[in-house]
Amino acid sequence: MIIRSVQQKSDGKDMKLSHDWVPLEEISPELQKAVIASEDGKFFTHHGFDFDAIAKAYKDNQKGKKVKGGSTISQQVAKNVFLWNGRNYIRKGLEAYFTVLIELLWDKERIMEVYLNSIEMGDGVYGAQAASQHWFKKDADKLTRYEAAGIAAILPNPLRFKAANSSAYINRRKGHIVRYMRYVKLEY
Repeated sequence: MIIRSVQQKSDGKDMKLSHDWVPLEEISPELQKAVIASEDGKFFTHHGFDFDAIAKAYKDNQKGKKVKGGSTISQQVAKNVFLWNGRNYIRKGLEAYFTVLIELLWDKERIMEVYLNSIEMGDGVYGAQAASQHWFKKDADKLTRYEAAGIAAILPNPLRFKAANSSAYINRRKGHIVRYMRYVKLEY
C-alpha cells in the first residue's frame, strides 16, 4: 500500500488509500467464490502451489506469449503481505518461503480473509469492504454474484479495469467467472 501510494505521488496523482479490514464473515460468500473461480480454482486442494498452473505459465512465457503468472491465492498473500511487486528470482524465492509458512500456520479460511483484505481492487482501493463501497456503494457482505464477479474480473489489473460500468472485455470475464462460480464450494 505504501509503495502504491508513492507511485501515485510520483505519477503526479493525488495519493489515494482506502482500506477497511473486515472479518471473513462480513464478506459475501459470492466474492469468496468469485476470486477462487478467477484466481485459484484449486485453492482448497493445493498446499500453496498449483504446479500445473506454474508449468502452463512457464510454457506460455517461453513461447513469448503475454506474461502470465501461475500464482495461487496463498502465493499472492505472501507477496502482498510480506514482499513487494516485481519479477525476479530473489522475490520469487522469498515468496515460496512465505507461502510454505502461510500454508503451515494458517488455515484456508484465514488465508482467504487476509487475501480479501489486502489485495488492491482499484486505484488505491484495498480489500473487499473498500472495493464494495468504491464500486457498488454497499458493504462487502451485500455483494451480489455478478458484482462479486466484477471485482474478481479486474484483479489481474485493477488500475486499468473497472468493476462497475465495465468494458466489454470485463463483462465477458464476469460472465465466465459467474459460470465457474457454480462449481465452487466453500470448504472452510
